[in-house]
Amino acid sequence: MEGHAPTRRPAVARRTGYSIAAVVDGALLYAINAHPGWRSAPFLTSDTLRVLPLVNLSLIAALIANVVFLGRDPHWMRATGDLATTLISLPALVQILRVFPFAFDDPTVDWALLVRTVVIVAIALTAIAAVVHLVNLLRHAAQRP
Repeated sequence: MEGHAPTRRPAVARRTGYSIAAVVDGALLYAINAHPGWRSAPFLTSDTLRVLPLVNLSLIAALIANVVFLGRDPHWMRATGDLATTLISLPALVQILRVFPFAFDDPTVDWALLVRTVVIVAIALTAIAAVVHLVNLLRHAAQRP
C-alpha cells in the first residue's frame, strides 16, 4: 500500500530496547577498558591499542544515542542518530581489518580467515546500513513542513 508508513513499535518496547542497548554499550566499554580488560583475551595482541580509540568512540556514540533516544525518539532524530553511529563505527571496523590485532594458536582452524571474513562482511553491512539511514533521514527531512 503506497503512502503508508511502517508502524512503529510501542514506546515501551522501544525504550526497553534503548535501555538494553545502552547497558550493553556501557558494559562493553567497561569490560574492554577496565583492568585487565582487553588484555585478558588471549587472542588479542598489543596492536589492539591501535584500534581501541575508534572502538571506544563507536561504543560511546552508541551509548549516547541510546540514552538520548530514551528521552525522545522522533523519526528524524532516530535516523540522525543511527546514521551518526553507523558512520562512526565504519572506520573502527576498517581499522580493525587493517591492523588485525588478533593472534590465534589453534592450527586446526583458520581463525584468522574466519575473523577477517566476518569483519569484511560487517564492513559491507555497515556501509549498506549507512546508505539506508541516510535515505531514511532524507525521507523524513522531505516530509517535514
